[in-house]
Amino acid sequence: MDGTLVDTETLWWESAAEVAAGLGHRLSDADAGEVVGRAVADTAAHLVRVTGTPSLEAPDGPAPDGPCPNAVAADLAACFLRRVEAGAPPRPGARRLLAALETAGVPFALVSASPRTVVDSVVAGSLAEVAFAFTLSADDTVRTKPHPDPYRAAAERFGVAAGACVAVEDSPDGTASAEAAGCPVLVVPSLLPVAPGEGRYFAGSLEDVDLAVLEAVLEGVILATSD
Repeated sequence: MDGTLVDTETLWWESAAEVAAGLGHRLSDADAGEVVGRAVADTAAHLVRVTGTPSLEAPDGPAPDGPCPNAVAADLAACFLRRVEAGAPPRPGARRLLAALETAGVPFALVSASPRTVVDSVVAGSLAEVAFAFTLSADDTVRTKPHPDPYRAAAERFGVAAGACVAVEDSPDGTASAEAAGCPVLVVPSLLPVAPGEGRYFAGSLEDVDLAVLEAVLEGVILATSD
């Protein structure tokens, strides 16, 4: 969802920067791998680590002078939801591709590492009236991206093998999740580059993607796509 169908990766970065500043940390490019495409809990854990607190290791809760990971996660989720509700525009080509899938009778689902509140807000707002078969949020599986659980769960919901599902992703963690589940992956990068790899196909934008491209990815055809 974030950075693939809607332009929310920037909003997530701004949310993480706001919470980090409150903890006395200035977010920089060095933090990008722990923020972009990561789940709320993962980014919260990172922010707790970089502030130098032993909170994550304390058996009976956080150190008195350190932030609580759960509280940081709650702040992150609240900041992000506030920004999303203020407006999360669709990525170029997203609505056209989704409409083409619906017209062709190809079932599709939204698989996100965002909390359920954020997913529901986007589906009710920027992606209103899109005919998703279902949506999966970070709250719907024990582990979220980069683990394979979300895409495995989605394939099970569809009643097919993961290899029969094309995953469209924008981040390294999302790509790793889909790949580990066994899905062929079409990568449309946003804020972070995604390394090339077997079973990974690349497009510069969803504007370059149509049903023929998705079918080619599913069949393992090497595509000439934009950088």
